Amino acid sequence: MNTLYEIYQSLGVVERVLVFVVLAPVAGGFLAGVDRKLSARLQGRYGPPLRQPFFDVLKLFQKERILVNKFQNFSIVLFFLFTVFSGALFFAGADLLLTIFSLALAGTFLILGGFAVGSPYSHIGAERELIQMVSYEPMVILMAVGMYQVTGSFNVAELAQSPAPLILYLPGVFAGFLYILTIKFRKSPFDLSMSHHAHQEIVRGITTEFSGPSLALIEITHWYENVLLLGMVYLFFGFNPWIGLAVCVATYLFEIFIDMNYARFKWQLTFASSWAFTAVAGVSNIIVLSMMK
Repeated sequence: MNTLYEIYQSLGVVERVLVFVVLAPVAGGFLAGVDRKLSARLQGRYGPPLRQPFFDVLKLFQKERILVNKFQNFSIVLFFLFTVFSGALFFAGADLLLTIFSLALAGTFLILGGFAVGSPYSHIGAERELIQMVSYEPMVILMAVGMYQVTGSFNVAELAQSPAPLILYLPGVFAGFLYILTIKFRKSPFDLSMSHHAHQEIVRGITTEFSGPSLALIEITHWYENVLLLGMVYLFFGFNPWIGLAVCVATYLFEIFIDMNYARFKWQLTFASSWAFTAVAGVSNIIVLSMMK
């Protein structure tokens, strides 16, 4: 692990971006396979092979491209591009705030894609996606602010190499970030806008009117996003690559466990609980840091 970390540190900016662009969907697809396999086992089923997410995406790319309107497809392409751009910024060691704002812009284009069609299910999913964004964004911003308070920098490269264990200074911020990760990973009880199964209350929600290559692109984008989010978890433990990797794996497994044990919240409870947890865990942690300086 240390050797791989040293190799990554020796790469230039362009090489790091290329590594992310090429390897992130592979890692994200593998994580999706682990998710489906482990979820099936927790439900008493055998589950699909770990490679099934890749098979599903390839099958979607082979289907006929059907569009309700041109803007629908355009918005998803921008959703994909800005998500990849956000991850490229992060793993190149650029500004964390710029990464967060770029990722928020990517989510905005997904919402616009949901509103671009006439389906009521898609509109409801887009509205809920917007509510989810308003719920988790304050905590994401507080994470960046807390890291700046500790290190004096928003630069991802400096944060990852910080000799001070960020988790010791930001336990509340980390707890709050774990809470909103359940929303970002689209797990129960916060899978409001996009159902895992077509028989649920909003059919497929925001992705109801997407099919074929467009739906495949949405899935791949989520793989990129999941890798980026786990990278943010790693920053809290960047002082030790082994611990950082172990916590990233444990975090993903924990989110799967939460997904299997909770029913979906209403949007009112999702919004209220997210802001309450952000205030209690995140803001209090920031205030304590300010008082210590």
